[in-house]
Amino acid sequence: MRILVDYRPALRARTGVGEYIHTLVGAYTATHDDTVTLFTSSWKDRPAPAVARELRVRVIDRRVPVSVLNYLWHRREWPPVETLAGEFDVVHAAHPLLIPSRRAARIVTIHDLFFLLNPQHTRAEIRRDYAELSASHARRAEAVITSSAHTKRLIGQHLGVSPERIYICPPGAPTWKALGRAPNAVRDGYILFLGTLEPRKNLDVLLDAYAALLRGSRRVSPLVIAGGASPDARAWLQRIAGEPLKHHIRYTGYVAHEERESLYAGARALVLPSFDEGFGLPVLEAMSAGVPVVTSNRGSLPEVVGDAGVLLDPGDVSAWAETLERLATDSSWTASLAGAGLERARGFTWQRSADELHRAYLEAVTRRRER
Repeated sequence: MRILVDYRPALRARTGVGEYIHTLVGAYTATHDDTVTLFTSSWKDRPAPAVARELRVRVIDRRVPVSVLNYLWHRREWPPVETLAGEFDVVHAAHPLLIPSRRAARIVTIHDLFFLLNPQHTRAEIRRDYAELSASHARRAEAVITSSAHTKRLIGQHLGVSPERIYICPPGAPTWKALGRAPNAVRDGYILFLGTLEPRKNLDVLLDAYAALLRGSRRVSPLVIAGGASPDARAWLQRIAGEPLKHHIRYTGYVAHEERESLYAGARALVLPSFDEGFGLPVLEAMSAGVPVVTSNRGSLPEVVGDAGVLLDPGDVSAWAETLERLATDSSWTASLAGAGLERARGFTWQRSADELHRAYLEAVTRRRER
């Protein structure tokens, strides 16, 4: 098969979606002989020179602004990708909207439905196009890729896509240079929050719980907050910079993928109190690094964590405060959580997802031909 994959989300800082598509392509080309080409388009950003060699792919790079091309593709369904990149059997969008094509089977990727269920917290093209167009595009796609059974159920329920056209390709557990062989027992480590600072991450409950412990002079580890800040994060950043938090919380900003191991190495636990996650990659990363996980009982997080972490109501400040205190004081408990997480993470492999992606491509091509 000749496969074209939309690589644009990985052009800048490789946050969740970009890292997912980058690593999935690498896993795919490692064991499948199909010809894979990455498509990039930007006025300013260019793909790293090493990408083609690293992922064993061709790269087609066009100097067309992302916003312009997205408007044309989303709203006009023009131009067909063949005019920009040539002929392919499969064209795989890294987002929920179709890339128009004349003959290629069309694949979309839907990690979550936050854009549909909470449109007030989205911006730019996502607010303009996703909620309105995603159902039609998903139903017309020859296959839909998602990362969890939870999101697969939502896609069927809210977008009307039949289950046999939805394929679950979860992220695989990363391989660390030093971590992952045993629980990461850091006696004086920090509590780590990792993720883009946006409304769904529910940072309020974490800050409220942390401040409550400080006011009560109860035991609590330092808190490190890592991740890029969305425009909605201003109030959180101001709060972190003020009393009583400023001497106990460090905000690092975005942390590149290659720097994450050192971030996890110093962590006593990862906390992620999100209202919703399509998968929750930091949770899997932490478990695979031997770092205990405390997260919310919403979205796909219970599916990822299973019984290998602590699941809390994202609105229960008292429960979060009690758990933060226990993380700081109960070393045997944190070691038990870390061991369970290591075992759980071994069940997530990129190869398994690459094989499922291959099945999706083959069946999508068949559906396209039948149409």
